[in-house]
Amino acid sequence: MKLLFKLQSLKLLWTLKPPNRTFHGHLRLLSSDVYSQYESIRQGKQEIPKYFNFASDVLDKWSEIEKAGKRPSNPAFWWVSGEGEEVKWSFEELGFLSRKVANVLTKECGLQKGDKLIVILPRIPEWWLVKVACMRAGIVIIPGTSQLSAKDILYRLQASKAKCIITTDKLAPAVDSVASQCQLLKTKLMVSKGSREGWLNFTELYQNQSADHSCIKTRIQDPMVIFFTSGTTGSPKMTQHSQGSLGFRPLLSERYWLDFTPSHMIWNTADTGWILTSVASFFDPWVFGSCVFIHNLPRTDSAVILNTLCRFPIDVLVGAPTLFRMLVQNDLSKYKFMNLKYCVSGGEPLNPEVMEQWKSQTGLDIHEVYGQTEMGIICCVCKGMKIKPGSMGKAAPLYDVQIVDKNANILPPGQQGEIAVRSKPIRPLGFFSEYLDNPKKTAESERGDFYVTGDRGTMDEEGYFQFIGRDDDIIISSGYRIGPFEVESALIEHPAVVETAVVSSPDPLRGEVRMLNGGGKEYQITFVNFTLQVVKAFVVLSPTFSSTDLESLTRDLQDHVKKTTAPYKYPRKVNISEEKLNNKAPFPKSQENCHLDFHVSLERDSSKDSSRLLTPEDLSQITLVYIVFHAFV
Repeated sequence: MKLLFKLQSLKLLWTLKPPNRTFHGHLRLLSSDVYSQYESIRQGKQEIPKYFNFASDVLDKWSEIEKAGKRPSNPAFWWVSGEGEEVKWSFEELGFLSRKVANVLTKECGLQKGDKLIVILPRIPEWWLVKVACMRAGIVIIPGTSQLSAKDILYRLQASKAKCIITTDKLAPAVDSVASQCQLLKTKLMVSKGSREGWLNFTELYQNQSADHSCIKTRIQDPMVIFFTSGTTGSPKMTQHSQGSLGFRPLLSERYWLDFTPSHMIWNTADTGWILTSVASFFDPWVFGSCVFIHNLPRTDSAVILNTLCRFPIDVLVGAPTLFRMLVQNDLSKYKFMNLKYCVSGGEPLNPEVMEQWKSQTGLDIHEVYGQTEMGIICCVCKGMKIKPGSMGKAAPLYDVQIVDKNANILPPGQQGEIAVRSKPIRPLGFFSEYLDNPKKTAESERGDFYVTGDRGTMDEEGYFQFIGRDDDIIISSGYRIGPFEVESALIEHPAVVETAVVSSPDPLRGEVRMLNGGGKEYQITFVNFTLQVVKAFVVLSPTFSSTDLESLTRDLQDHVKKTTAPYKYPRKVNISEEKLNNKAPFPKSQENCHLDFHVSLERDSSKDSSRLLTPEDLSQITLVYIVFHAFV
C-alpha cells in the first residue's frame, strides 16, 4: 500500500499528452487492483505508448517526486567497494551525473543516436552512469563481462560495429591488441586514475563536463541495448532489445513478481555483462523508485556476503543458485540479517535441498525465476504464490508460456516438451527485437505461433513449470550460458590438440550410485541431477605430446582456454585420448551425448581421475553404458 500511496503524486506531476498516450498514464495501473489486470496484460491488451525513454520518463520523474518530498529518504543507488568505501546517489544526483556523462559521449566522443558503445566495467558506479547516459543520448549500449579476452573483445567490436568502448586500465591492453582490426572504433575511454596513450580519461572528462543536456526523444521500439549470448554453433549472437522491451516491461509485469516499493533496497550479485543486472539492478527496481544496492565483490566470498546482509538494510537478495549453495555451507545461525525479506534465484535450477536448508536456517523462502536474454523473466514465483521446490513458478504476466512438441502443438500437463512463449498474433512487449544481422537465427527461433526457448520442461495441472534441460548443446553452468563451439575453438588452437568436442557434464558429487548389468558385465554408474552442469572437454592428443604428463597437460589446456576466451568457459573436466574417438565410439558432439555424459567408473577400474588417458577399450565400454542407460530409462 505504501507504493500506491506514493504514486498518488503522479497525478500532479505527470499528465497525459493526447492524442498519443504516453508512459505516464500507464502508472495508473499501479494504483488499481493489479490482479484484475493480469489477464489483459498477459494477452497483450494493454495499450502501449508510442514514445518512451527510461531516463526521462522514469528516472527524471522519480527525481521530481523526490524533490517534492514524496519519496522515502533512502538513496536511489548505494554502492560499497571491496574496501568499504561507499557511494550514495539520490535520483536527482543520478540525473545530474548522467547528464554530464551524456555530454561526454556526444560532445567529446562525437556519438549520435543509434551509434553503438561497448562498456566492459566491473560493478562500479560508472557502469550505471554510462547506461543512463546512453539512454539520454539514444546510444545503443553493449554490456560485456570483465572476464572477456582480447579475442572476445575483437569479435564484439567487429560484429557490432561499435564506435566507442569504455573499460578499465586492466582491460585496456587487450583492447589495444585488437583495435587496429576494428576500423569503425573511433574512441576509447578508460575509467582509471592514470592515463594511457590513445585513450581518453573518462573521469576527468565527466567531472569537467556541463550537466546541461536535453534527453533525446525515442520511440518505444527504438534499439536500446545489445547482449551477446552464446549459441550452439558459431560465435555469440547479438540479442537486441528496444527502449520498451526492458524499460517499459517492468511496469506491466514485475508489479506482480516482487511488488517493489520506494522503500525497498535490492541487491543483485550478478555480473554487469549479463541481462540479470539490467533487470534486477536497474530497470525493475527503478521503475518503482526502489534503491539499487551494489557491492563490488572482488570475489565471491560467503562471509562478506553474509556480513553485508547483516550490515545493510537489504530487503531483496538476487543471485545464481551457486550463491545459495555456497551460503548454506555456513552456520547461518551466527548471522542476523538486518532487513532481508525476499530471496530470488535464477540462471539455472536450484536443487530443493538447498532451498530447504536455507529456509530452515533463515526462515526465508527462495523464489525461483526462469528467463532468457531474449525476453527477461519468463516464469517466476510471485509474492503470495505457493512455492513448489524444483519448480520455476508460473508464467510471468506478460507471457503465455506453454510446453510444445516439435510441431508447436501444445502438450497436456505432465508431458515433457519444449518450453515456448506465444509470439503470435501479438508479439509481447518484453520480447527482444531480433538477433542483429542474423535474420536466419531470428526466424529459426520461431515455431508456429511460438518462440521456442531451446529448453525442455514440463507443466503441472496448476500451471507450474519445471526445467528439465537444454534441447541443444548449450551448457548452463553457475548461471553462465556457454556455447561448446567457443570452448572447442579455444582448445583447438593448442598445439597438443588434434581434435576436440565439448559437452555439458553433471556434477558427480550430487549423484546416486547404482549397479547395472549390461553386455554380461556389471557397471557402477553415478546417476546425477543433469541440471547441475560443468564444461567437459574430450581431446584427441597430438602424437608429439604422447609422453606429456597428463595432469600437467590438463592444467595447461585449462589455462589456455582461460587466456583465449572468458575464464568462466574453461573445461572443469578433460578426457584425453591418443586415438580418434570416431574410430571406436561416437565423438560426443550431439545433445544426445551431452545428456548421456555421466560419470562412469568400471568395476575393475575405480579411478576418478578426470584427466586419465582413455583407451579404445574404455571408449567402447562407455558406449555400451550409454546403450544400457537408454534401456533402463
